[in-house]
Amino acid sequence: MSKQAILTKEGFKLLEEELEILKTTRRKEIAERIKEALSFGDLSENSEYDEAKNEQALAETRILEIESTIKNAKLIDEDEVSTDCVYVGCKVNVLKIDSNTEYEYKIVGSNEADPAQGKISDESPVGSALIGGREGNTIFAKTPGGEQNYKIIKISK
Repeated sequence: MSKQAILTKEGFKLLEEELEILKTTRRKEIAERIKEALSFGDLSENSEYDEAKNEQALAETRILEIESTIKNAKLIDEDEVSTDCVYVGCKVNVLKIDSNTEYEYKIVGSNEADPAQGKISDESPVGSALIGGREGNTIFAKTPGGEQNYKIIKISK
C-alpha cells in the first residue's frame, strides 16, 4: 500500500491538472512521435523510436504515481487549520537565531514541497521540528548542515 500523502487543496488541484495533461495532451504527443518513428522503418537502429518509447514509459509511470497519490491523499482544509500551533497548511514566520534572519515558510506535505517557493515539507528537518510549535517557541532542527535554532514569530493561514 502506498504511503498516505498529505496535500493542500492547491496541491491536490495541481496534481489533478498534471494528470489531465499527461493523460490527454502528453499521451497524444508521444503516440504521434512513436507513429512517426515507426515510419522510419528498421526498429533495431531507430533511436527516435527508442526515445519515444522511453518517454512513454516515463509518462505512464508518472500517471500511476499521481493516481496513487490522489487515491491515498489526506486533504488538508486550510480554512479549518488552527493557528494555535504549526501544522500542515500553516504559514509560519521564523527567526533563524544564529543569523538573525527572518523566513516565512508554508508547511506542506512532501509532494508539494518547493523550498525555493518557501514551501517546506512536514517531513523535512525544519518542517518536522516546527510541527506542533507555538508562537514564541524556540525549536531545534537537526539538518545536514548541523543543528539550526529558530524562534517562531507568527503562525497564520
